Amino acid sequence: MTQAATSTPVGYMQDAHGRLVPESMVKPIDRARDQVVGELVELAKAQNNALAALKKRVFGDAEAFISMSAEEYGAKVGGAKGNVTLYTFNGQYKVQIARADNITFDERLQAAKAMIDELLAEWTEGSRPEIQAIIQGAFDTDKEGNLNTGRILSLRRLDIQDARWKQAMFAISDSVQVVGTKTYVRFYERIGDSEEYRPISLDIAKI
Repeated sequence: MTQAATSTPVGYMQDAHGRLVPESMVKPIDRARDQVVGELVELAKAQNNALAALKKRVFGDAEAFISMSAEEYGAKVGGAKGNVTLYTFNGQYKVQIARADNITFDERLQAAKAMIDELLAEWTEGSRPEIQAIIQGAFDTDKEGNLNTGRILSLRRLDIQDARWKQAMFAISDSVQVVGTKTYVRFYERIGDSEEYRPISLDIAKI
């Protein structure tokens, strides 16, 4: 039975509109579906809570160990932006803690795009079409209307010496705004005696 159904009077079921329906009037297949879905969702919620507890434990223990190690050796432990990888003594397992900035762009991005559009119009004849496709595709949005920050920032790696292009790249750099930081954890197990590791997936779609 679903959570909504557990609060209804005995002998009744609550439909999607909140109306009470006598169980005798509900088809057996509908009752069976209600029970199956309710039980599966309860299992999913339990696993969701377990993952939340795991995440809290992992970050707590990792931060505690990093602090302890830093105090013992008087050094900062970790890589760029606090990224760190911890191994078991035999190297069979490793845990990676990674932090990534969540970035967006301010209004200066539109100024950069306007400059780039002018350059593309000027370069239409004689320019390589694949370069134009890369540049124009960088500003495409997804179904939700969001820009792909990686594609936009990758424009700065193009070796274009035009002073106006460089000015547009400076505008892109200046438009970057860090709006938050996300922390990720990944678990790995070494494959046999090799130097390669396979991820221990916590994504239900990949198990």
